[in-house]
Amino acid sequence: MNKKGFIFDLDGVIVDTAKYHFLAWKKLANDLGIDFSETQNEELKGVSRVKSLEKILQWGNTSVSEEQFAALMKKKNTDYLTYVNTMTEDEILADVPKILHYLKEEKQPFALGSASKNARTILEKVALIKDFKSIVDGTNVSKAKPDPEVFLIAAKELNIVPEDCIVFEDSVAGIQAANAANMISIGIGKKETLKEADYIFKDFTEISTAFIKQLIKN
Repeated sequence: MNKKGFIFDLDGVIVDTAKYHFLAWKKLANDLGIDFSETQNEELKGVSRVKSLEKILQWGNTSVSEEQFAALMKKKNTDYLTYVNTMTEDEILADVPKILHYLKEEKQPFALGSASKNARTILEKVALIKDFKSIVDGTNVSKAKPDPEVFLIAAKELNIVPEDCIVFEDSVAGIQAANAANMISIGIGKKETLKEADYIFKDFTEISTAFIKQLIKN
């Protein structure tokens, strides 16, 4: 039987926590007297907390001391976690459970590969933590996507060579990381944004089990 390794990003792929990041960053920016739009928020997707805050301060033409900077980062995460703590299984994106269930039936191992340091908390909240054979998150990696580190560690933990791994990603940096790791990249989102991916779907409702079966066979 063919064994492939399936690696899922978290935010925007399994759950939509992007809206909570937006609310937390918007609150922080507004408290500093800086306007913050959804368009600007798009620029922060897949970007580290430090870089995100640097960008917001730049947009607002504002500078803060190192202590203030650290305090602001902490405040943003606390606000974000307040939203995360209200999450339930209802927040899992449409048809993700269908695909996970199919992979379990076919005995195909799957892992999480996310930059989020809150990945385990979120998976617990949506009751998926037990399904993942391996969880590689922001606490395990030193290099951010587009560096392939997160996916290479996940492949190693699944005991599958990178060439036999398939990655589901919603960010450009994530697709680039999957490609750099020599893995099959599947973009979840807009075709025009994720054009570097091997396959692109609007969301999991467009992904059939027949397509997954084909990936396993190839």
